[in-house]
Amino acid sequence: MSYEKLSSTVENQIIADRESGKASPFAFSAKNALRRDMNHDPNTTLRSAFIRDTEKILHCPYYNRYADKTQVFSFYKNDDITRRALHVQLVSRVARTIGRALNLEPDLIEAISIGHDIGHTPFGHAGETYLNLLFYEHAGRHFSHNIHSVRVLDEIFPLNLTLQTLNGIAAHNGEKELTKYIPEPIRDFDEFDRRIERCYIDRANARHILPDTLEACVMRISDIIAYLGKDRQDAERADITLTDGFTESVIGSKNAEMINNLTVNIVEHSYGKDYIEMDEAHFSALQRAKNDNYARIYKNDAVKSVFENMIDPMMREIYCKMLDDLIRGNKNSPIFKHHISFIERMPFRRRKPYSETEPNQIVVDYIASMTDDYFIDLHHHLFPDSIYKIDYKGYFDNNSEL
Repeated sequence: MSYEKLSSTVENQIIADRESGKASPFAFSAKNALRRDMNHDPNTTLRSAFIRDTEKILHCPYYNRYADKTQVFSFYKNDDITRRALHVQLVSRVARTIGRALNLEPDLIEAISIGHDIGHTPFGHAGETYLNLLFYEHAGRHFSHNIHSVRVLDEIFPLNLTLQTLNGIAAHNGEKELTKYIPEPIRDFDEFDRRIERCYIDRANARHILPDTLEACVMRISDIIAYLGKDRQDAERADITLTDGFTESVIGSKNAEMINNLTVNIVEHSYGKDYIEMDEAHFSALQRAKNDNYARIYKNDAVKSVFENMIDPMMREIYCKMLDDLIRGNKNSPIFKHHISFIERMPFRRRKPYSETEPNQIVVDYIASMTDDYFIDLHHHLFPDSIYKIDYKGYFDNNSEL
């Protein structure tokens, strides 16, 4: 393995700036944070704006559900395979390491990181794809997990988070890498709301929301760094057969190498600047590594087949059944008992009762909130005689090693 180090020039500059207490002029100050209701949740000596955001997200009812939403491999009984709870922590760790080196606001980085996937569907990006198709078929609107994360934290549970945290979450798109990340400041919530609404009308807009702070830029590239090598580890633990080895490059091919070498290169090329950047060699290697993952993992037949043959039709059946129950007012339905009732018991100040939300949006909210296991159990509860059955790969199947 090969681990890069900072140049002596950059390292000495970081040390000198720390010893002199020099602050970065590009860090976002918590005193400038904006909330929808500025009369609540003020900064205090103990809890700054972004510490408050972090704690609000940690205590959001849906935060618990990260623990049973897998990243890529959804049907394995294996505690070593990554769940989203670990992924958001890894993103936060990578981003805070970079942010600390660049002398940015660590609490804003943490808030964006731990909240960025809270709106993700069960079954990862495959579940997101199917739910988007269903939402568009029934309501002519689109679903994107980054935009839904904002909805969870701003509407389903109106937590009064800062604009900077919410925009960072909306702009986190980890599937679109850039050579340079330049913040695009946003004026106010009115402008933010218009951008979010455009994402429901045209899904492409959800990929083009830009971070408004340097902290959000750091988190966005850290999302890629955190999953790139970790998904390869998970593929090995899931015993996914890879046709050949991953391409060796300047960033390495193993998780530890990738995290270190990309982190070092970003700090090396971003220190003291008002943007985040890596050199061309590392950026090209990052792109090749992503392409390798797609070819060997995400598009692997062993991963795709269960989703296409099972989860797609199961989600369609659940969607249609829940929408029908909602329209008919079937109060014994899980969508009332497990979802609407659960949300409306929460003591939040709402602009209108949650039950008055457009029915398709309620169904989408419900499905997106589900963990993998809940989804499967709900389908069995609703359709006990269905031909669609999920078989998990257990710890002792094929005499696999732990």
